[in-house]
Amino acid sequence: MFISVLELFKIGIGPSSSHTMGPMLAAREFVYLARKYFSTCHIAPDISTVRCTLKGSLSRTGKGHATDRAVALGLHGYLPEDVASQDLDSLVSRVWENQTVLIDDAHPTLFSASRDIIFDQGESLAEHPNGMIFELLGEKADVLVSETYFSIGGGFIATYAEIRQLVAPLKMEAVTLFPYGFDSAKLMLEMSVDSGLSIAQMKRVNECEHMSEHVLNEGLDLIWQSMKRCMEKGLSADGILPGGLNMPRRAAALHRQLQDQPDKANVNDWLCAYAMAVNEENAAGHMVVTAPTNGAAGVIPAILYYFITHEGGTTEQVREFLLTASAVGGIIKHRSSISGAEVGCQGEVGSAASMAAAGLCAVRGGSPLQIEHAAEIALEHHLGMTCDPVHGLVQVPCIERNGFGAIKAHASTSLAIRGTGEHFMPLDSCISAMKQTGAEMSEKFKETSLGGLAVSITEC
Repeated sequence: MFISVLELFKIGIGPSSSHTMGPMLAAREFVYLARKYFSTCHIAPDISTVRCTLKGSLSRTGKGHATDRAVALGLHGYLPEDVASQDLDSLVSRVWENQTVLIDDAHPTLFSASRDIIFDQGESLAEHPNGMIFELLGEKADVLVSETYFSIGGGFIATYAEIRQLVAPLKMEAVTLFPYGFDSAKLMLEMSVDSGLSIAQMKRVNECEHMSEHVLNEGLDLIWQSMKRCMEKGLSADGILPGGLNMPRRAAALHRQLQDQPDKANVNDWLCAYAMAVNEENAAGHMVVTAPTNGAAGVIPAILYYFITHEGGTTEQVREFLLTASAVGGIIKHRSSISGAEVGCQGEVGSAASMAAAGLCAVRGGSPLQIEHAAEIALEHHLGMTCDPVHGLVQVPCIERNGFGAIKAHASTSLAIRGTGEHFMPLDSCISAMKQTGAEMSEKFKETSLGGLAVSITEC
């Protein structure tokens, strides 16, 4: 099993990797499919139309997660990294007014975002709760091309055919193609003992099978600089978050308080300020790095920023942190899920906290056993966490939850590094428990806004 650190950490836009970035990518992929149809068909229709039907969680919380905006942008040829630094509201406004999409130079195709994106709140597709069906229709509404995509968390997508072939819903390369192709924490630890290499060193060797060390380091540095830029933007921004809840940004004011009275600030205060800054940027639809998802994007940057700013961490340690965290994140994604729509928020903030704890333990000199223990503690104490966003927005409880995920990650590292690494519950077993818990969790608590906090607000 192998998933690159540069795929797990991706630069994109908020508010959701599964509900925004994934659908944008799927829409762009469908354009290529439609283009291939036009290039091979003998008689193209004079009039064609593109339609997108959102299913399951995408239909129920898609409005709050800007899924329709993402689909429209993707059909017009944009990808998340393309729009990360643009004025997104202005761009969406222009796209929304268009009544066609350009599949190729010869075939402008009818598409109205307000008419041709359908929020179907009926039964979810059986394969995954984040399903979407794209269709190219002829003049008589006959289906010329159709593809079903699933947004499986972290900005990854799979087609209907792909998702049915996978043990876990993720395209990954075979373990035999890499020197240290571990697909479990147990195997990761065994390989580390046999090779005498750290987890980060093994991950680096695997990465360098497909890229040079220079390219890898550049990619890692860009990830960190993007995380840092996102956080610092959030730490300087005030105002009201979009979406209708009238939620004020709090990170900047909290940060100013801590700077004014540093003697009264503790690690929990700083971590909350840092994590909330990132997730307020995400809620605003701005640039963010999946870590491993957008909804959990504040945990890892908060831990890393605190380590660099308050403990004097180095660039090389940032790389070690990210490589270690991605090794753990890859195992979690392979053996369970990082999708809130599939397993609840335990798969998002829980996974992020586990990855962050592993990374922090590594740069503080922890052994592979201690790193695995730190990751297990952090994940264990997120088991059962639901995903029940109020009004389908990634704001309540998501923003504060990232702060508490960072606090748990920090505490997990502190506890693990004071021990020998020997412990009762293996990380692999904890991941299995998360998967089982997610499978048995009611759909109401898996990013549908049908239960929990989402329905506990009294309207005035």
